[in-house]
Amino acid sequence: MNIVMVTNTYTPHVGGVARSVAAFSQEYRRRGNRVLVVAPEFPGMPEAESDVVRIPALQNFNGSDFSVVLPLAGLLTEVLDKFQPEIVHSHHPYLLGMTALRIARFRELPLVFTHHTLYEQYTHYVPGDSPALQQFAIELATHYANLTDQVFAPSESIAALIRERGVQAPVTVVPTGVDLERFGTGDGEGFRASMGIPGDAFVVGHVGRLAPEKNLEFLAEALALFLVNHPRAHVLVAGEGPSESVIRAIFAREGQNARLHCAGVLDHDRLADAYHAMDVFAFASKSETQGMVLTEAMAASVPVVALDASGVREVVRDKDNGRLLHEETPQAFAEALHWLAGLPAEKLGALRQKVRETAHAFSMPSTAGKALASYAQLQEKAFVGRAQEFEQWQRVLKLIKAEWDIVRGVASAAGSVLTSGDAGKKETEPPRL
Repeated sequence: MNIVMVTNTYTPHVGGVARSVAAFSQEYRRRGNRVLVVAPEFPGMPEAESDVVRIPALQNFNGSDFSVVLPLAGLLTEVLDKFQPEIVHSHHPYLLGMTALRIARFRELPLVFTHHTLYEQYTHYVPGDSPALQQFAIELATHYANLTDQVFAPSESIAALIRERGVQAPVTVVPTGVDLERFGTGDGEGFRASMGIPGDAFVVGHVGRLAPEKNLEFLAEALALFLVNHPRAHVLVAGEGPSESVIRAIFAREGQNARLHCAGVLDHDRLADAYHAMDVFAFASKSETQGMVLTEAMAASVPVVALDASGVREVVRDKDNGRLLHEETPQAFAEALHWLAGLPAEKLGALRQKVRETAHAFSMPSTAGKALASYAQLQEKAFVGRAQEFEQWQRVLKLIKAEWDIVRGVASAAGSVLTSGDAGKKETEPPRL
């Protein structure tokens, strides 16, 4: 089967979607399928890539670590003619997601969309974030999903949520699988030594993009509180992003910066080593559709302490393979870490066994097999154009553009006043928009 994967984020970008696309593509190819990945350019990407088409992009959009691309399907025509795609799989409803839609419609191919993200929780990266813009983000994703032939939801929580929001296209739960072989072994002891972490320390770890939507200020408060009462404990953070400075500031304020170890972005074996250096994995994000890092940690036999949220409750079972917390306070989170740190060896061994069983239930071969079966079913169906749904989607795009233009107009007017030397003079009538 010839599969086109269209995504706004891809390696070397660090994030759940990029890693999901890479993991599925690798497994599909291992099974004898051909995969063409269409993705933006990113700093540090390999000079020579096989079966990857890079689209020119603006880097670090609005202070984020994302790229913004121009959705131009025409640039791909020659490549796609040669590749002869049979399935188009989109991983976003905007930018290159629009390109995926146009490719599928023009070539009359089945279109699959994975609803990876709660997009309304990322509008702070857009100038003029507002409740209206958040609602438009929801509507955009919903209308886009209804233009596709099949929607993959990474978890049952997200499947229920998007149906409630109005997604009428068929929805199948297909999580991103975990590579058991990759994360099942690692040199935790060596990694600790390389980071200056004592061999007998109790290590609380976290892996991911360090960004505000991951609720990292809360997590840092909880971890710093835990350290105050546990002199043997250290914190290991792998990843990078704008919230790293916030984390460091909180630990410094509490006098715990010497026990905070920031490893930066880790790839391949080093990431597996980092997981094996941990005694527990801490996770506070409430914006996930699937906690990929949770299953990676569990593949390394590491139990998880996390807040109850979509994409998390399907993985973590309270006091079975970790702690799932309904109370969102630093005190409750620190107490859960204390509970796990105090488990006797026999109970901790039983907990780790449950952790490994959970990881096996989310194996990559299992989830990829489910996705490929859906692809095969779609190939047997006739192409449907969905002109009415396409018009609705176009209207939502126009509304979003109008909202953005209004907010930018207000910001521009205010900026002109503040920088023109008139800020100290009498107030003038606000601009009429």
